[in-house]
Order: sequence, then C-alpha cells, then structure tokens
Amino acid sequence: MTAFINRLSTFMVNYFTLDDLVPQAEAEKTIRDGVSFRGTNILILIIAILIASLGLNTNSSAVIIGAMLISPLMGPIIGIGLGIGVHDFGLIKRCLRNLVMAAGFSIIASTIYFLISPVNEGHSELLARTSPTIYDVLIGFFGGGAGVIGLCSKNKGNVIPGVAIATALMPPLCTAGYGIATWQPQYFIGATYLFIINSIYIAVSTFIGIKLFKYKTAPTADNDRARRVMRIVYVVAILTMIPSIWLTYNMIRENKFNMNVTSFVNSECQFPATQVLKTTTSTIDGHHVIKLTLIGRVLPQDSLTMALSSKLHFYGLGGSRLEILQGDAMTTPEISSNASTSSEIFQLAQSTITRQQSLIDSLRHAALMESMARSAGVDISPELKVVFPEVEEIALTEPIFANVQTERLDTTHVALVRFSKPMSTTQRAKFKEYLEARLNVDSLRIVSVDL
Repeated sequence: MTAFINRLSTFMVNYFTLDDLVPQAEAEKTIRDGVSFRGTNILILIIAILIASLGLNTNSSAVIIGAMLISPLMGPIIGIGLGIGVHDFGLIKRCLRNLVMAAGFSIIASTIYFLISPVNEGHSELLARTSPTIYDVLIGFFGGGAGVIGLCSKNKGNVIPGVAIATALMPPLCTAGYGIATWQPQYFIGATYLFIINSIYIAVSTFIGIKLFKYKTAPTADNDRARRVMRIVYVVAILTMIPSIWLTYNMIRENKFNMNVTSFVNSECQFPATQVLKTTTSTIDGHHVIKLTLIGRVLPQDSLTMALSSKLHFYGLGGSRLEILQGDAMTTPEISSNASTSSEIFQLAQSTITRQQSLIDSLRHAALMESMARSAGVDISPELKVVFPEVEEIALTEPIFANVQTERLDTTHVALVRFSKPMSTTQRAKFKEYLEARLNVDSLRIVSVDL
C-alpha cells in the first residue's frame, strides 16, 4: 500500500510541478507593462469597445469575441492582484486609477455609439450581460487563475486570449453604455455589477496565484498596511459575492419552474384537434402566470381553464395562474408575439379561417331553417282552409327543450295553432298526422293558442 501511495505521489508531482515558471522579476515586468493606459492602449480600448458594441447591436458572437481578443482590459486587473500579493501599494493605486479610467472611457464610447445607432433593440447577447450569478464569480476566479499561471510560465500559449474571452470584460461595459443611452437603468446596474464581479475575482485569483508561487514582497512594505489591505480585499470579495448568490438562487428557482411548466404542458395539454402553439411564463405582483396559446379547434374556455388549473399542484406549480388564449381571445399583438415563424402564422390563419367558415355555415343553416319555418305556414294555408277550416292561424317553430333532471337538450317541432272552434280528439289526431306528413317531420306537438 505504501509503495502504491509513493508511486501515485511521484506521478502527481511529475505532472503538477511548477518548474517551468519564469523568474519573479520577469513575470512582474510582463504584468506591469500591461498596466498603463496611455496613447495606443487607450485608442485600442476604445476601438475594441466600438467593435463589441457593434457585435452586441447585431447579436454577433464572432464580433464580440474579436473585440475581447483586442481589448487590453486584463492588464490593470491582474496588476491589482500582483500589487496585493507583493505589497506594492503604489502599483495597486495606479492599477485602480487606470482601470477606472478605462472603464469610464469604455462606457462613454459605448453610450455615444448606442445614442447614434439606429438599432436600439436588446438582443440575447446583450441581455445575457445584465443578470450576473455565482457562476460569473467562478468564471472570473478560474479565469484569473489561468491568466496569472499563463503570465508567470514560460509556455504562455493561448492562455491570455482565452481568459479574455472567458471572463468577457468588454460586453458588460458595452451593455452599461446601452443602458445609459436607452434610459434603462436595470441594464446599467446589472452590467456594471457583472464587470465588478469579473474584475474583483480575477484580481483575487491573481493574488492567490502570486502567494502560491511564493513571490517575495517589496522590501519597503508596511506589514500593518498590508494586513489592512488584505482585510479590505476579503470584505469586498464577500460583499460582491452575496448579491450573485441571491441572483443564482432566483435563477435556479425560475429554471425549475420552467421545467415543471414544460412537464405540465407535455403531460396534460394533449388534445385531439388542438395543439399548444406557444407557452410563456411571467411574474405579476409576485405570482407566476402561465400563458398557453392554443391553435386548432376551439375548446370550452372556462371548463378547460378550470380542469387544467386543478392539476397544476401535481407539477409543483401550485399558486400559479393559468391563462389560455385561443380563437377570438387572442389580440393582434399577442398573435404577433406568439407566432414567431411564418409557418406558425400560416397555421394560425388557417385555423381562424376554418373556425370562422364553420361558424358562417352554422349561422346559414340556422337562418335557412328559420326561413323555412316561417314560410311553411303560408305554404299550407290554402290546404288548411279546405281540409281543416277550424284552423284560423298557425305558426311553426323548432324550440330547444332542456331536461331539468338530465340537462339534456332536445330540438322539437311545435305548431302553434289558434282554432275558430274546438276540434274533437279524432280530428286533432288527423290534423297532427297531416302536419307531420306535410312538413316531413317525425314528431310534432300541437299547442292551442288563445289570443
């Protein structure tokens, strides 16, 4: 067992040894050289910001990635981590000043761009920069770790460009400018918070790396001041993380809710001649609202809503409100927002046309039957004068009777007749047989009317 542990230990040491690190002086020079933001550096930063703004404006990931590769923003952030690690407080101040100036120039440039840009719609790449979570904290931390290892090693490879892409420092600044230009403070606040998260945790990770590499501190370092700085670093890192934890909790809860909604729709919303066109969820006054848009045969609205709402709690959706849109319940804006493709719009139009044609045919039939009932009395009047002279007036109708006990509906043929004198039972039976034969109906009721 001991031999196995020794072999495993030797194996791990061989693969994870740090014997390819450059000397401290060389690594520090590389990091310090990337701290300054003057002349060409600031121009490159502004150009990178404009490129990133174009990428966000056109929702192009490739353009955004290109802007992140150009941007020199990583320099002062890693410089802060180095300054904390070697107790170079002058370097920390210089890096903070340069980072604030760089972020300010970036936000100003993106604000100006979005003020003059004719397209001011927020796309997915833009909206993704407004809701930071604990995952962004981890991305910044591990990205910073990879960055400091790359800068301090002999074989740098593509580490720094990769870190620039992974930590995504440029897009949040562009989104912050977008928020100012379009007067949407939630965009500015969310994007700025994301930039702060990335910056702080890249610096923290760099500081940890410097300590692991056992870099020597500045000979004139003030130990008491160093301890105060460390306490400030820890407090800022923790305070920065707390809101992201809350946002992550909300994100996970929303994802679980949406998964439950999908399961509910797939299991309970299967209808023979109707299908769910789109499902949307929202939160109104702290309550979840599930909106289903149906296409096809129109279903009974109230009974369908009641039946589906009673099953929501089985899918962890208790307390949610269900809204169903179908047929004439959908307004034009709702149709536009729900029918996202041309095929969906075509299906919706075809369904509406079919439904309306069915309604027209039904109304035509009802009008025809009413017209026939009205004219039937006039058609048989000459015959009644000869065969049944006791009949003075007659009206034919088809009322619908509802059974009170069974709630069954039944259409019945009725003849409303006013007699000049009473008919005998035999005559009344013959009159009934005559009307059924003449009007071609199976059964008919005769109701005597006294006017």
